[in-house]
Amino acid sequence: MSIYCLSLETKVLGTFIVEGEEGTATCNKMLSTKESAHKYAELLVKLAVALGFDGWLLNMEVDLDISQIPNLKEFVSYLTQTMHSSAPGSLVIWYDSVTIDGTLSWQNQLNEKNKPFFDISDGIFVNYSWEEDYPKLSATVAGDRKLDVYMGIDVFGRGTYGGGQWTTNVALDVIKKDNVSAAIFAPGWVYETKQPPDFQTAQNRWWSLVEKSWGIVQIYPKTLPFYSNFDQGRGNHISVDGAPVLSTQWNNISSQTFQPFLEYVDDSTSKTIEVHVDFKEASFNGGGNITFKGTLEAGASFSTRLFLGQLLLGPLPIYFIYSVSSEGNSQLGLSLEFSSETEGKKKLFLASQGTNQFSSEVLVPRRLTTPDNAPRWVMQEVSIAMNGYTLTEIHAVCYKQQPEITNTTEYFAVLGDIKISNSRNNTEFPPSTTWIVDGQDIEWGTSQGSKTLSLKISWKPEDEKGPLFPKYNIYVEKLSKQSIRTLKGPLESVREYIGVAHIEAFYVSQLVIPSDTSSLKFIIQVCNVDGASQNLDDAPFFQLDVQSSTNILSLLFGCLPPLVKKFIAYL
Repeated sequence: MSIYCLSLETKVLGTFIVEGEEGTATCNKMLSTKESAHKYAELLVKLAVALGFDGWLLNMEVDLDISQIPNLKEFVSYLTQTMHSSAPGSLVIWYDSVTIDGTLSWQNQLNEKNKPFFDISDGIFVNYSWEEDYPKLSATVAGDRKLDVYMGIDVFGRGTYGGGQWTTNVALDVIKKDNVSAAIFAPGWVYETKQPPDFQTAQNRWWSLVEKSWGIVQIYPKTLPFYSNFDQGRGNHISVDGAPVLSTQWNNISSQTFQPFLEYVDDSTSKTIEVHVDFKEASFNGGGNITFKGTLEAGASFSTRLFLGQLLLGPLPIYFIYSVSSEGNSQLGLSLEFSSETEGKKKLFLASQGTNQFSSEVLVPRRLTTPDNAPRWVMQEVSIAMNGYTLTEIHAVCYKQQPEITNTTEYFAVLGDIKISNSRNNTEFPPSTTWIVDGQDIEWGTSQGSKTLSLKISWKPEDEKGPLFPKYNIYVEKLSKQSIRTLKGPLESVREYIGVAHIEAFYVSQLVIPSDTSSLKFIIQVCNVDGASQNLDDAPFFQLDVQSSTNILSLLFGCLPPLVKKFIAYL
């Protein structure tokens, strides 16, 4: 039995798979009685709820005795019902594997041999080796539930209709025509096979196949506040409010934010500016940004789509705030498109420098103050009142400052983040005194001659009805006896970024402590959904005195076997 995760649209499903001799043994135990089937289902529900899964994909890749099928149906039905009651909106999907007669036989369509499992679950993931008319036949069998039929596509192309890989859209076109759903397996093919010229370009090219076939299914922004720093949950550095805090490679998929709908152009010679989500250039927040690099003549401009929205505006103005870093006379603005049933379409251009080269109405943003440790970044803010209009598109526009300050055609700019809100006021964070912070499971040790510390830090607001926050940056101050106070007063200590939490807990593992450290101060920087970060001086914290070397040695001595202790005592 194995369990792993499958991403399904915006939901994340755990996969329960049984295969081989071990899988057969598991099924013999699980399906021995109705009560056992219920027990396994209940355990899966508890696991999904505890870990935040949105349900399960069930993959029973073993031959079963036909006498086990009633209990298998009981397991599927009970799991589906219990998941729905425990986690509203959850899904249980059946994979096209074992049939109703107990035979492991992939049908590659929905038919009478696997429909009994489809009927008691939320859908079926059909195996990949289907033929052109199978989606239509499956839709007929499913009836009103045809969108619950997910026709499988193996991007590696192993027996898949259309061949997968760079012809994945062939299968998608057939699936869309027959009005069923698609289950795309292993889009990581692009990365795993090192498709040229580089991962980011190949990735954009492959997903453009999906867009050309099915269009863009999800659109945003729809509600406020809207924020994106273009983070993909990985990178080579991390920044906070324009200041670098980490300079090593990292991965944390929970740090993802809304991604831009960048358009892929097959003919690279037709583009003057290369656009991509970048992890090398310095970022404003997190580890991602959008980099614009290429050539641009004076008086020319380049526009590319960022987001497709459906944001209805009311009587109050909305505020756009975005961060830009550029070189020379390279300028980066935003083009906004609105629509109204009564007034039609309208465009606004947000330009940080006055320009008359654009036909749409131009708004010049107000320049905001950036932190002293983020000198390369410029933050722009503009308010827009468009009552009754819907914001439908956001484009980035590259242009040159006029008049030219240099004659070069080189262009370079970085978009760090973008925020849309209905208030220009700074986020008010609860003061540090309103948080309950605790340290648990504290373990002192040594590694290569240095002291180390492992612990769990947890925090929660005193007012349980207070606002919820999606993210917390964690820092540590290593305070020495000399840094606590001198004749001239307290010395400023160095705050070291050690990670990020998306729940109200953080685990520190074997933190190395300099020998002159007397205490540690762990700071929890609260971050809001709109990208705002709390001032570190106002953030909640947990302070811990460092154990002395004597205590460390005593601790280590206490862990020695009795015979070794006697030998040391004898010496």
